[in-house]
Amino acid sequence: MLDINSYKHKVDFNDEVTGLIYGFVFQDQQPSRRITSAQVSAEYAQSLTGADFIWLHINLNHAAAEKWLKKQFDIKEFFFDEIRNGSRSTRIESQDDVLFAVLNDASLHQDGTSDETATLWLYCCTGLVVTARHKPLRLIEQLFRELARWAPTSSTDILVHLLEGQEAALEQIVRQANLYVDQIEECLPGRHVKENRTRLGRIRRQLLRFQRLLAPEPAALFRLMSRPPLWLNTEVVQDLRQFAEEFTVVLNDLAGLTERIRLLQEEISAGQMEQNNRTLYVLTVITVLALPINIIAGFFGMNVGGIPFSGNPHGFLLLVLVVTIFTLLVGWYALRRRDDD
Repeated sequence: MLDINSYKHKVDFNDEVTGLIYGFVFQDQQPSRRITSAQVSAEYAQSLTGADFIWLHINLNHAAAEKWLKKQFDIKEFFFDEIRNGSRSTRIESQDDVLFAVLNDASLHQDGTSDETATLWLYCCTGLVVTARHKPLRLIEQLFRELARWAPTSSTDILVHLLEGQEAALEQIVRQANLYVDQIEECLPGRHVKENRTRLGRIRRQLLRFQRLLAPEPAALFRLMSRPPLWLNTEVVQDLRQFAEEFTVVLNDLAGLTERIRLLQEEISAGQMEQNNRTLYVLTVITVLALPINIIAGFFGMNVGGIPFSGNPHGFLLLVLVVTIFTLLVGWYALRRRDDD
């Protein structure tokens, strides 16, 4: 198997110029070998004569990466067109007897403040696998680490392994989001309702984005499974079918979690609306209770003749008694209406 430690500090200047991050040759019944960009042409010529294949991982941020790939290999132009202009949603399809895939790596953050998504473009044919990216992906780093104990036997093994990694990443996102939602649900009866509602909204937006980004396009996957390339092993087609079924289960869990978050948001909104209604009712009752004294004060404030109790030594007390009786009657009526409702 591959000894990763022996390559940790090995840096080739040509690799830096061409954008090559990882280059490996996989041969039957032999350990995997890491190669540099200067060795690629000779190794690829040898792999075409047998069951060997090469995996190249390219950093697209290097300006010379595309030119170097075109010079070394007969890679179809659609691959570079897809990188420049294609959709970033996950899909697997066959074009010109070549397997092409777009995979994504993502992670969920509870605060929703960081964008941790990265896209991987994959080109797979007999004897060659090319993966290209702009930002680092944990899928590739995990694959590199596992090469120490696992050696793929065909070029499609790389694709299947990366698909399994993306499915595992989505499962981790659903599991982590469930944990966040459970924590928020336990805090709902307490304070910080507004903060919990905001957190739920952020998590739901992230999950919907991941669902659009990570869910494989069903039409492309169906076309691939119904009309696979001639060189594609039937076992790989079966693995793709199994992947599609397992991914459907994960997406159903994700959809159920999104629906659960929506119901929690509606519950929080209903609670806030009920609290607002109670507050508004209290303000209405206070306004109604103050209505009698305001009316009476307005009448007695008029500068006209014939004001009642003006000559009575107990006029103030009588007026206070009248206002109190009216206020109590209005308060009783308002509370009675609330109880009836």
